[in-house]
Amino acid sequence: MRDLVFVAFLLSFFALGFRKPFLFVLVYVYIDIVSPQRLTYLMLNSVPISLIAAGLAVAAWALVDDKRDTRIAPRQFLIVLLLLYCSQTTRSADFPIEALDKWDWVWKALAFAAFLPLTLRTKLRIEALLLIMILSAASIIIVGGIKTIASGGGGYGELNLMVTNNSGLYEGSTISAVAIAIIPVILWFTRHGTIFKPDWMVKTFCYALIFACLLIPVGTSTRTGLLCIGLLAVLMIRDTKRKGLYVGALALMAVAAIPFLPSTFTDRMSTIKTYKADESASTRLAVWKWTMEYAKAHPFGGGFEMYRQNQIRYDTEKVEKVAGQQTIERKLTVDQARAFHSAYFEMLGEQGYPGLALWLIINLIGIVRMEVLRRRYRKPMPGEEWIAPLASALQSGHIVYLLGATFIAIAFQPFVYMLIGAQIGLDTYLARKRREASWRPIRKARPTALEPILS
Repeated sequence: MRDLVFVAFLLSFFALGFRKPFLFVLVYVYIDIVSPQRLTYLMLNSVPISLIAAGLAVAAWALVDDKRDTRIAPRQFLIVLLLLYCSQTTRSADFPIEALDKWDWVWKALAFAAFLPLTLRTKLRIEALLLIMILSAASIIIVGGIKTIASGGGGYGELNLMVTNNSGLYEGSTISAVAIAIIPVILWFTRHGTIFKPDWMVKTFCYALIFACLLIPVGTSTRTGLLCIGLLAVLMIRDTKRKGLYVGALALMAVAAIPFLPSTFTDRMSTIKTYKADESASTRLAVWKWTMEYAKAHPFGGGFEMYRQNQIRYDTEKVEKVAGQQTIERKLTVDQARAFHSAYFEMLGEQGYPGLALWLIINLIGIVRMEVLRRRYRKPMPGEEWIAPLASALQSGHIVYLLGATFIAIAFQPFVYMLIGAQIGLDTYLARKRREASWRPIRKARPTALEPILS
């Protein structure tokens, strides 16, 4: 029965795309985030629905879409350059067969990120993209939130988010970082959404979804999620009018929430202070050190999955107090083929210094450009009130991602590249609007018709 529901929904979504071609882009976004083919037993997992959606999206843009106002941003060229560079490192990878498995989905994420801004030529399309991204992620987040409340927290690596496959957004640390990163965008919809007017029902859903987002780090017991929550709380101060009241309320809620947190969460969070005794943290530090040494000898990287060759040795320290005396117990651990657990070291090891530099530039430009827009539209003209808050929300979500990426190997996470695509789309759309406004006094005004929804 569940398979039939998924099939019926997707067929309806595809059918709407033939009336409004831009919807094919949204179909691909939904499929890439939710992966419905992994949620069914017989039907969708045997059909290349992602490839079909991508092909229809590109064909619709090429054949139907109006391209007179298309602008290409420098970051799109950088994304294509990163794609080409990764293609080269894949051909010379240390583990060529394993590298092809990762390359199979990485190139799609990068290619779609470069293509996506070409389709975002109206405010409505930008909003629709963000809405589908949030609702798609929400289908996973709401399930995790309900299970966290029902079970008191699943524990690290144990919260089942609809599938047992621990990859993509279904991986605990990844969904924790993404759930916190999208909170600013959800808040934007409570004030400036137009597809669903922000009435009491929409606001209630958004606030409930934010609560579910905050529950995800609790249910997954991920330290990364806790750090992301702390960073987001700090970032939101700048856009808060009553900063003192906000900080006080935040502190009060944090203290009030502690008694209700499950022991699985508090026990794992306590290891942040005693990282030397935690085998997971010690492993990460050892892998990062090994990766830096590898990069010195291989500055252009070893290609995807090159971490499989690492061999690490590290000591864990356990401090115990007995009868007032403190003793330190050290344990030598030898391991191999341990993953990076960091997007920064993932890029350094797999793509070398050039790949890491490209990736950092793509991300940092996004933060800078959103800050430029936030300041430029801080005092908006009528009808522009939505711009600065959206730029701020996209920037905050991006910064939260970069923090989460410190402890998770999500350098090529497709959801984040869609967020980057939305940033580029917003930037190019506003640049075109400014150009049109600057020419308005010296050209004859022409009547404009309202654009059909998602045309």
